[in-house]
Amino acid sequence: MSENHPKHAAGEHGRPDHKDPHHPSPAEEETAAVVSVDTAGGAMEPSAVPATAQSGQLPGGPDTLLRRIFTGSGMVSVLAVLLALIIGGLLIASTDKQVATTATYFFARPTDFLSAVWTAATRSYIALFQGSVFNPRGNSVAAQFAPFMETLTIATPLITAGLGVALAFRAGLFNIGAQGQIIVAGILAAWVGFALNLPLGLHLLLVLVAGIIGGALWGGLVGVLKARTGAHEVILTIMFNYIALYFLRYLLNTPAFQRPGESNPISPILDPTAVYPQIFGSQYRLHLGFILAIGATVLVWWLLNRSTVGFEFRAVGANPKAAQTAGINVSRSTILVMAIAGGLAGMSGVAQVAGTEKVLTDGVAATYGFDAITVALLGRSTPWGTFAAGLLFGAFRAGAVQMQIQTGTPIDIVLVVQSLIVLFIAAPPLVRAVFGLNPRRKKPARAAKSRQAATTGGAA
Repeated sequence: MSENHPKHAAGEHGRPDHKDPHHPSPAEEETAAVVSVDTAGGAMEPSAVPATAQSGQLPGGPDTLLRRIFTGSGMVSVLAVLLALIIGGLLIASTDKQVATTATYFFARPTDFLSAVWTAATRSYIALFQGSVFNPRGNSVAAQFAPFMETLTIATPLITAGLGVALAFRAGLFNIGAQGQIIVAGILAAWVGFALNLPLGLHLLLVLVAGIIGGALWGGLVGVLKARTGAHEVILTIMFNYIALYFLRYLLNTPAFQRPGESNPISPILDPTAVYPQIFGSQYRLHLGFILAIGATVLVWWLLNRSTVGFEFRAVGANPKAAQTAGINVSRSTILVMAIAGGLAGMSGVAQVAGTEKVLTDGVAATYGFDAITVALLGRSTPWGTFAAGLLFGAFRAGAVQMQIQTGTPIDIVLVVQSLIVLFIAAPPLVRAVFGLNPRRKKPARAAKSRQAATTGGAA
């Protein structure tokens, strides 16, 4: 035996007593394999984020449950809303007269300025809360909870339309056409509601079915054009929005849809047998549509997470070519997902004409179709996240009027807050950086140590 290969004495069970460089331990083999992967067998420099850190362990500390919660997408959404509210509060304060007065002697008494800013922002947000959740000034329990019922009423079309947009997002499609799908659904549902004379249960059921079919056909047509011709769904849905809007305006000036004796573009009132019943009586506007919105949320959750069709939608959204290679019919999935998304948005149209307005006008969709995009983004395209986002935006809409009445704050500040939420949702690294929750941040010393270890392992 040569000097370069000393003989090692074996202990019990035949295992060597000393480390043998030609027989590395399992831990050493695993380390060498990781270094080899990270450096491409020694051909490249070690990466800034070592392979060991890319396996799920967050650099700079243990991957604890608390850390995962505070860096997860759900928490980022919550922090995005919080950050938007903070900036919105500063904008509210900038229009307050007391803030402007205290700003003139800021350097003499800065506490007066900061107190005025805090007072202006909190006063406006308290008014927003009282107008959307609970008003302690109400003269009865029903009056105190009336704002919350109004929030649920406004949130109903936002939730169902948002689910339609979110479902398309999960399949890799940008459904910007919820506005047009709401309008077409409203047209069919309203016509069935005022033109037909049917029994109570049957009439309401046909109104709902007509609206869902109308939205599904309008969305499915986009899916067909996308699948058969390759046309981009964003352009298609935007154009379909305009087609639906101007078609509605035309219909409302025809004898078939215009209310007799009226010169304004408005339809006849729907029959009592064709409108949604109010859940808590006539004292609130909250109607059956909200219960159906909850059912739609459960249905979309089941579709995406428990059904084969939902798996195909998610596979197509992740990688259409890989899904097609795996045997999934991408064209069929595209058509089907757009039809279902249109049907969900159609439920919003039914909620408007049969639940809230009980008539058809050219403002039946308001801006619900466009706000649904924001709701889906805030909800991270998940069913229950979209549901919660719909409630939040419903609260914004319901409370904005009360905020303006009590404090004089411009109602458009709510739109600014909504826009800021979209901005921060689209930039999660920015939100994480503001709150110091960036999971990719690591200490320089730890990074240098990782590079040194990788280099030593690669040389060995």
